[in-house]
Amino acid sequence: MREWITGRNPVYEVLRAGRRIAHRLLLAEGAQVKGRLGEILELCQRKNIECAQVPRHKLDNLAPGNQGVALETGAYPYSGLADIFQLAAAREEPLFVLLLDALQDPQNLGTLLRSAEIVGVHGVVLPHRRAASVTPAVVNASSGASEHLLIAQANLAQTIKTLKEQGAWVVGLENRPGAKSPGDVRLDGPLALVVGSEGEGMRPLVRNSCDFLLRLPMRGRVESLNASVAGSVALYLAWQRRGFAGTLSG
Repeated sequence: MREWITGRNPVYEVLRAGRRIAHRLLLAEGAQVKGRLGEILELCQRKNIECAQVPRHKLDNLAPGNQGVALETGAYPYSGLADIFQLAAAREEPLFVLLLDALQDPQNLGTLLRSAEIVGVHGVVLPHRRAASVTPAVVNASSGASEHLLIAQANLAQTIKTLKEQGAWVVGLENRPGAKSPGDVRLDGPLALVVGSEGEGMRPLVRNSCDFLLRLPMRGRVESLNASVAGSVALYLAWQRRGFAGTLSG
């Protein structure tokens, strides 16, 4: 299976991560080869990837907003839970995993993947069915952050059981009666954060599998936060509790 990744940052990150097979690069005729485009071409030359200039309308037929560049690649390389556990062990850090329960919107998924990569989660788990997967639209929405993440597809209820066996607390993000505020939840140890779908939240089986629920305090008149915004805030709260571990200096 092949697909087209478009946009300068997504294409650059796909090439930089080097986890996919890259077949060829298409560049719009007349595009100025400098900045990010220059870096993309340098990576292609280093990796011996075929490059060709084509009329811009051909790229527009592939995807709008392509920024004059498109990379033909293999499908996204999903990981397994064991890979996620091994990464946490290699970093000598408490397990930090994001579970997304039936999230549908590619933009929301991309935003959460970008936040997850920034705060250093060890992996993300998506359901096998009835949920958004890592498509080119999601890669674009994540600005290429998806390419640097370990993302698994699995049964979430079974995954939660396995995570608990690994010593992780499973925290579901949902504004419901009985949910705890951030100050009442320990987020610095082994942790799996669960974010539900945009409309319905977590499915009952997944919700009931959580150790407890977390709610974000709100004082405004809007009923609730968007799933990707709420999830991103919760990820940053967890990273803060971990002392911003892994922060790059300088």
